[in-house]
Amino acid sequence: MNRGAVICFCLSLLLVSCETLIFDQEATDNPRENFDYLWRQCHEKYSFFEYKKIDWQAMNAKYAAQIKDKMNSDELFKVLFSMLNELQDGHVNLISPFRQSRFDFDLLGPENIDLRVVRENYLKNDYVITGPFQHNVVGADKKIAYVRYNSFEDRVSPAHVAYILSYYRNTQGLILDIRQNGGGSAANIFKIFNQLVAEKTLLYNSFLKSGPGKDDFAGPQPAYAEPDENRFKYGKKIAVLVDRGTFSAASFFALGAREVDNMIVIGDKTGGGLGLPNGGQLPNGWTYRFSISQTLSPAGENFENGVPPDIQVILTKSDRDRGVDTVIERAIQELK
Repeated sequence: MNRGAVICFCLSLLLVSCETLIFDQEATDNPRENFDYLWRQCHEKYSFFEYKKIDWQAMNAKYAAQIKDKMNSDELFKVLFSMLNELQDGHVNLISPFRQSRFDFDLLGPENIDLRVVRENYLKNDYVITGPFQHNVVGADKKIAYVRYNSFEDRVSPAHVAYILSYYRNTQGLILDIRQNGGGSAANIFKIFNQLVAEKTLLYNSFLKSGPGKDDFAGPQPAYAEPDENRFKYGKKIAVLVDRGTFSAASFFALGAREVDNMIVIGDKTGGGLGLPNGGQLPNGWTYRFSISQTLSPAGENFENGVPPDIQVILTKSDRDRGVDTVIERAIQELK
């Protein structure tokens, strides 16, 4: 899909996931009715059963046996929480007035970054802030630009990216660090890419679950980056740093970076999150969300469990203890 279509599609989903939740008075407290409703909604609309090899019928048998007619709300929540966590998906949540479920995707691997080390020994005291980006030059000869982007929740403008690229016009290459970036607005993906690509580039294809069958998907909906005619033409190699805390929109960015000729992905594989979330309301008023789409690389690869780096590098304890970021140092080597 074109940039506008992608943004509209994502914004419509964000209305479900990010708006303030208003809970109606509970329509029914029947535990089995609420269990059956949630299980059925997942069964018909969740997008990764086949990919993750999850037997959802078996999950029904396992957790339905734990539903009791007179269980209280907290007991019911715990059962539903446990059932949803079988999906191992950071985009899956159950929200009640008293609790919210989650899946800790970032704990699936090492954090792969020490923010104190980055702050003290790479950004240092003279770093520059441009919009949501923190940046400085790194390396022994100060010829590599280092840019830290903490969250895709933080709004990007084309002017931010153009300024940074122009500011570092004389460097040998640029590092964009999105480790532990848990995602946010999909619009920011394209605001960045459109300043970086030299030609129209297919980043990935999305497929929306369109029916109850395991193969019922609409698509593909292609997502393209298109060069901004007013961009600063940097043209140097760019290293994108990722880890298991790189999730959702940040994983989409890592997936797209693999398709850009002058970009290389370094670090650990991402936390995934390539299915866009949507949801609804249980009969008792609790709300839920789960992934309703799949996103594949242009070659048809599904990396929902994590986008792999081009070069795998793990931060070592010995480096961390002496104030060195193993991943940044490898990126510097690759960009020279």
